[in-house]
Amino acid sequence: MACRGSCCCGFGPVNEDNARFIMLMLFIILYLLCGAAVFSALEHPMEKQAKERWTQRFEFFSQKYNLNRSDLETFLRHYEEANVAGIRVDTLRPRWDFTGAFYFVGTVVSTIGFGMTTPATVGGKIFLIFYGLIGCAATILFFNLFLERIITVLAIILKFCHGVQRRRKGVLPHDSRQGTSNVRLSREDSLAGWKPSVYCVMLILCVAAIIVSCCASAMYSSIEGWGYLDSLYFCFVAFSTIGFGDMVSSQRASYENQTVYRIGNFIFILMGVCCIYSLFNVISIVIKQVLNWLLRKLEIPCRHCPGRSLRPRRNAVMPGHSRTRVRNISIDTDAVNDSEMDGRRLSGEMISMRDFLVANKVNLAIMQKQLSETANGHPRTCGSTNRHNGFSGGVGALGIMNNRLAETSAER
Repeated sequence: MACRGSCCCGFGPVNEDNARFIMLMLFIILYLLCGAAVFSALEHPMEKQAKERWTQRFEFFSQKYNLNRSDLETFLRHYEEANVAGIRVDTLRPRWDFTGAFYFVGTVVSTIGFGMTTPATVGGKIFLIFYGLIGCAATILFFNLFLERIITVLAIILKFCHGVQRRRKGVLPHDSRQGTSNVRLSREDSLAGWKPSVYCVMLILCVAAIIVSCCASAMYSSIEGWGYLDSLYFCFVAFSTIGFGDMVSSQRASYENQTVYRIGNFIFILMGVCCIYSLFNVISIVIKQVLNWLLRKLEIPCRHCPGRSLRPRRNAVMPGHSRTRVRNISIDTDAVNDSEMDGRRLSGEMISMRDFLVANKVNLAIMQKQLSETANGHPRTCGSTNRHNGFSGGVGALGIMNNRLAETSAER
């Protein structure tokens, strides 16, 4: 019996979506292995040297003061417990006064989680579970809404700059006293099909993240006394919400201009997290485009269907692959009719602005529909009347940016 559109092997229907998932999983595993090898080569020798120095200092101290080794180890374990509770040798601010607790909940809801402060009581740990569940979800929603607005603003600015550039080249007519309305209509029509490139948006977000990080690093290096490279390292760890906790800002008991510094610290972390979050999601679109290109180059054959190969859908966009309407993935900035929307789906740009603005409202509905279809044994097929391209699908921030919402009635 011949397959239509897809066949069942391995993880389910073998199409470009499943192959892309498997390829991404293999890429992440390979990426982790390479990262582990690099960090092991860089950091393991330093770890061995530190361990040797500590062993020598421990032996010297125990012999100098004639201390029993087991008693000294017990004392150090007690200090480690106090260290976890926030007790340090240096004078630091209280960890659980209102200011310290506010800093802690900020690291919780932002998912940074430095780890320098953690709840020690049973009640605190239980409350953290429920508090973090709601707080993290609300903050992720805030980041998604910020992502919508920053992309909207960038699209409007880039479209304006594109119009100015075309007027300078003489492609668009300038305003005149006679027929001004007709000129504006012709100008709008000529720009109706233009969409800013996702690569340009990625570059702008990258520059914005670098500017914020450099400014924040200058503040941290001067106030905290860190080196500038250490400050840049802290900014990336904090802004990307990795949050190792080896370097944490605003931990001293007092600073010069303490109130101004803490407000600046809060603003920089908020701006940095928003910029890096948006940049990560745009980069994920580019990664997906590269996966589409690899699938097209590999043309993975299906074992159960001789003669069939796993080819991307006809409207998937690959690096270096151009169509007559657009040359790369882009962001639409115009509200258009349904026929134009169909054309845009075939053209391969990232998402229309109207879809972009309603994505938050329907992503949950998409996920529920997909789960319902899977549970009932009626998954979505490739032969449906809805069109998809290589960037369709996804829930959450990635879904906001690349989901066409073709299965919903949002466009009607």
